[in-house]
Amino acid sequence: MAFSTIPTPLAFLVLLAAAAPTTAAQDWLLDSSPYPARLRESADGRTLHLENGLVRRSFRLDPAAVCIALDDLSNDRSVLRAVEAEAELLLDGTRYPVGGRGEQPDRAYLRPEWLEAMPPLPNAFRLIGHQTAPLRARFPWLRVRHAQELPWPPPGIELQLHFAAPPGPHAGVEVTVHHAIYSGLPLVAKWITVRNGGATPVELEGFTSELLSAVEYESDVEPRASWDHPNLHVETDYAMGGFSPRSAIQPARWLPDPGYLTQVNYQRMTPNRLVVAPPLGPGIELAPGGEFESFRTWILVQDSTERERRGLAVRRMYRTIAPWATENPLMMHVRSADPDAVRLAIDQCVEVGFEMVILTFGSGFSIEDESPANLQRWKDLAGYAHARGIELGGYSLLSSRRIGDEHDVISAETGRPGGAKFGNAPCLEGAWGRDYFRKLYAFYDSTGFDLLEHDGSYPGDVCASTTHPGHAGLADSQWQQRQRIVDFYRWCRGRGVYLNVPDWYFLNGSNKCGMGYRETNWSLPRERQILLGRQNIFDGTWGKTPSMGWMFVPLTEYHGGGGAATLEPLSEHLEAYGAHFANNLAAGVQACWRGPRLFDSPATRDLVAGWVAFFKEHRAILESDVVHLRRADGQRLDALLHVNPGLSERAFLAVWNPTDAAASEEFEVPLYYAGLTGSVVVHRGAGFTSGTGTTVVLDREYRARIRVEVPAHGFGWWVFEGPDGAAQRR
Repeated sequence: MAFSTIPTPLAFLVLLAAAAPTTAAQDWLLDSSPYPARLRESADGRTLHLENGLVRRSFRLDPAAVCIALDDLSNDRSVLRAVEAEAELLLDGTRYPVGGRGEQPDRAYLRPEWLEAMPPLPNAFRLIGHQTAPLRARFPWLRVRHAQELPWPPPGIELQLHFAAPPGPHAGVEVTVHHAIYSGLPLVAKWITVRNGGATPVELEGFTSELLSAVEYESDVEPRASWDHPNLHVETDYAMGGFSPRSAIQPARWLPDPGYLTQVNYQRMTPNRLVVAPPLGPGIELAPGGEFESFRTWILVQDSTERERRGLAVRRMYRTIAPWATENPLMMHVRSADPDAVRLAIDQCVEVGFEMVILTFGSGFSIEDESPANLQRWKDLAGYAHARGIELGGYSLLSSRRIGDEHDVISAETGRPGGAKFGNAPCLEGAWGRDYFRKLYAFYDSTGFDLLEHDGSYPGDVCASTTHPGHAGLADSQWQQRQRIVDFYRWCRGRGVYLNVPDWYFLNGSNKCGMGYRETNWSLPRERQILLGRQNIFDGTWGKTPSMGWMFVPLTEYHGGGGAATLEPLSEHLEAYGAHFANNLAAGVQACWRGPRLFDSPATRDLVAGWVAFFKEHRAILESDVVHLRRADGQRLDALLHVNPGLSERAFLAVWNPTDAAASEEFEVPLYYAGLTGSVVVHRGAGFTSGTGTTVVLDREYRARIRVEVPAHGFGWWVFEGPDGAAQRR
């Protein structure tokens, strides 16, 4: 059966062809070099255009400065339909727009000639100047381990629009609206800084850093329970409390536009106005001379509605603005903090090629123990690990625990502890929370540890206490707590400390989050664990690169399940153990291998070492993007395809057979995103090595037809190269 005759892949190929640019040479996902960011000024000097050939954001410059266009240049379409203020501030109870014009005749579309007659918004901050600069690093990134060779800061341009307050009580306050555009992808960003140049303190009660009236994605007369939003991926670095941007707290919301009177929806409830504002606060007092910087908002203008291409664009965005997420060490979670157990784990990692040992939850490791003996013990063990080329780190629980009434977050409804995301949680700006972070800084300074697995990281809890030293009350509690943890994560990134964080802190320095799985599933029989694991990886890599999500492999019993669920003794379950390696490493994904040891016999050691050597030989392509071919269903072959047009190994096809019989099938492998054309050389994997290459001619849809044969409950792989074995761009 040809792979393309199966409904899902066939639909993928048809949509892929429809979604692709007119010529492959124009496709930024294959070659981003033709799309450098630039600033262009109109002949009359009144309009600025930030553009890169894929997206353009334009601004009319006069005292009522305003964004007049956000254009998707790939599809020659306008995203913006109406003008807005550049930002809004709430200062001491008074709301101020920043720039902007009002009285647009119709908010369904914008005509240039209307702008001249549209008056400035009343009581607005007025433009006083602008300047540009290359993009700056948001914080340092110390590269101490394997990662993709990506620039930091990424190439691009920042435009700064400077505004001054109107005459009145807040004269002297200045706002800078920062716009950024990135080279090589349709991505823009925005944030604001506020400076109090006056003589008296000012309270910044709230702000809105982005307002965008976009063309609606769908138009419906009747009410809707849910809507599809405009074809933009919007994300901020004020994200917490979730494994994905959708589940985390996000200040970006799509809301109805009350001024859009000609929309089709009878109740005028179409959610086509992007409003980006913190859920609470910040409630910050700015002393004279004080300055405040907001979070950033990124807008990725999608050039397609096809799911795979949209996912590839989002994953390119993460590699651009959070390149540390490509760090992907092989990591063992050792269950005991006993020094002999830790040394055994380190020694075994050296033998098989693992790169990191983590003192896992329940091991007895305590990062909060400041006794000289404890610190010296871990400094010595870190030195032992480093001498053997292994990184060492540990686990710490933060938010989902109770400390005490004096230190926990206080509910605004009850005035008592409780009501947090995890029931009870310490306030990060209480005395205990501040001391906890002091201990973290001190521990890493004194021991030389390389990793923190930070469980129960701050999920956005608010606190109504008025006695905690780090926040004044409810209004500033979320902002100050978030700043506390973000400052620490950014410090870790600058020190090279790896961060496993079960939360969406990638844009503030974390390296890895959970891929997405149900923990109790690891108590199921081994065969079911293996298949469910492949489903989890397939589903998780739509929105994450392979290196961004960890999986889990309990080497000993976990959540029950008995012998049928357990890999120990490892030497008695080599087939299942190897299947877990095939699941994870062939997908470019690292798992938490949790147990007392990685091997218990020479045969087990050789199995692990063989898989690690295989992974390292093909690491570049395995950590590259995933094209989703067929999700595991337990009935037939399932498959993933890795693609990278910049490598000699352009594509890597991984195929699993979950059935009780050997399977043979003809696949049509889509190689468009591998950047291949004409003919390709296909190498079939044999064990941990690849065999002699066979030349295959691609069809007009950039597909290679090959026959795959996979043994029962087995795994097979194929590598695709250009005809000369070297990288070739179309």
